[in-house]
Amino acid sequence: MHIVDGALSAPVLVGGAVLAAAGIGLGLRRLTIEKIPAAGILSATFFVASLIHVPVGPSSVHLIVNGLAGLVLGWAAFPALFVGLLLQAVFFGFGGLLVLGVNTVAIALPAVLVHYACRRGIAAESPHGAAIWGAVGGGAAIALTAGAVALALALSGAEFVPAAQLVLFAHLPVMAVEALLSGAAVLLARRVKPELFGLMQAEAGHA
Repeated sequence: MHIVDGALSAPVLVGGAVLAAAGIGLGLRRLTIEKIPAAGILSATFFVASLIHVPVGPSSVHLIVNGLAGLVLGWAAFPALFVGLLLQAVFFGFGGLLVLGVNTVAIALPAVLVHYACRRGIAAESPHGAAIWGAVGGGAAIALTAGAVALALALSGAEFVPAAQLVLFAHLPVMAVEALLSGAAVLLARRVKPELFGLMQAEAGHA
């Protein structure tokens, strides 16, 4: 799901950089001491998972786990996922530095949206009910990310519209896999570490 340098127009790059900077700034303000260990683990999970590419036709897909990151971290998913993207760009050449802002927004903003859409269900429901909300969040985050990437490509020129359509189609299987993984992760966390979502419950009470 990484967009490479040279594929996007200058206005899209600038807009992505501004939005990413705003999201990272807000995320750092929301990154409490209690969330730092989870942020580190989820950043590392994203870094490793998205390095494994599976060929799909002329393209390839990979896991992102941004839905799970958003469910746990909320706005703090922005700096956590940004660090993973930055390290991938520097050490492996995935994506690029110029397009880092757009990639960050495309992956982290859906994570935040999923957090607000699903947090009440995950915090309040039974473990199995929370797992269903986790699965919804995991799949929805991939759908939103694919849509954001497709939009960035389409806004950069009509010649990128076929590539944008391919992004949406190729990530349908990833949505299903991420839904299962996120649901299982939420179920396990609710059983063995329920305080992980206690922070979400407290936030939900103040919303």
